[in-house]
Amino acid sequence: MQELGVDRIFIDKASGKNRERPQLRAMMNFVREGDAVIVESISRFARNTKDLLELVEELQSRQVIFISKKEAIDTNTPTGQFMLTVFGAVATLEREYILSRQSEGIAIAKAEGKYKGRRRIESPDFESAYRRWQAGDITAAKAMKLLNMKRNTFYRRAAEYRT
Repeated sequence: MQELGVDRIFIDKASGKNRERPQLRAMMNFVREGDAVIVESISRFARNTKDLLELVEELQSRQVIFISKKEAIDTNTPTGQFMLTVFGAVATLEREYILSRQSEGIAIAKAEGKYKGRRRIESPDFESAYRRWQAGDITAAKAMKLLNMKRNTFYRRAAEYRT
């Protein structure tokens, strides 16, 4: 990094699929005209072409150069700008393949009885809390707190209990 003359390093732990990452936002707020943003690879910066191109366009509008080391892309050149679009599309395609394979794997595991999803959250006190809530003795929020259940889980169990 010293060889590259890097002033500041921004490292996100969150996936590149999410554009609302704290360090990405901090970096975008930090860069100034004449700076260069250097990333390890495009897929670590953005996982879909739209986000990638929008982020790079925002950088370019501020006269900031974007460089990807792995793909050897420098947006300071016309070839680099073209390659950025191509590699961005490839990163998007790769992400879609991963999601597709994951869904297929889950479907196969379910068919074989190996995948049952998340363990069901149960509470032995549900009936009591439910009846108190229905009678108006306590609020739903109080019942959720007593049962240590999140809102959607509580209402799902309530709907099941009614039937």
